[in-house]
Amino acid sequence: MRRLALLLRLTRVLRLQGALRPELALVVFSTLMLLGALGFQYIGGLAPCVLCMDQRYAHVAAMAGGLAALALAGKGGMAARLALGLGLVALVVGAGIAIFHAGVEQHWWRGLEACGAVGQDVTDIADLIARIEAAPVVRCDEIAWQALGISMAGWNALASLAAAAVIAASTPWKTRP
Repeated sequence: MRRLALLLRLTRVLRLQGALRPELALVVFSTLMLLGALGFQYIGGLAPCVLCMDQRYAHVAAMAGGLAALALAGKGGMAARLALGLGLVALVVGAGIAIFHAGVEQHWWRGLEACGAVGQDVTDIADLIARIEAAPVVRCDEIAWQALGISMAGWNALASLAAAAVIAASTPWKTRP
């Protein structure tokens, strides 16, 4: 709790000094998260599952909100704050998807049918073959990478929630006269 209070005080100081532009922070954070995911995919050879892709889409939506807020920032007013707010909502939704994904990886709950992690009754051999052919190559319930006992989805959730908190705390939501 003390660390969170310290982090919030630091964001206020940075905002007062003009060093932190929340719109830019949102764009930079989501861009770095996407670059990291792409690095794990293309350099590390870890193919993404369906839930991994959904988390990426949330970062793209957060980037779009941040870019819209940057474009509207010069005009001031409610539109820029609304765009930033929507970008933050996308970031939090992405964190929610990541939490769900981490739970699927830990087998705390079942994944989506598109993940290949849901076992349903098969009626006949043709149904079984159709399900096998339609199943994704990468399963959502298998941990592809982890550090300190936390999966990539778990780290995404933690980082996204922390970034959303810092960006929201550093945003002047009220209109200045």
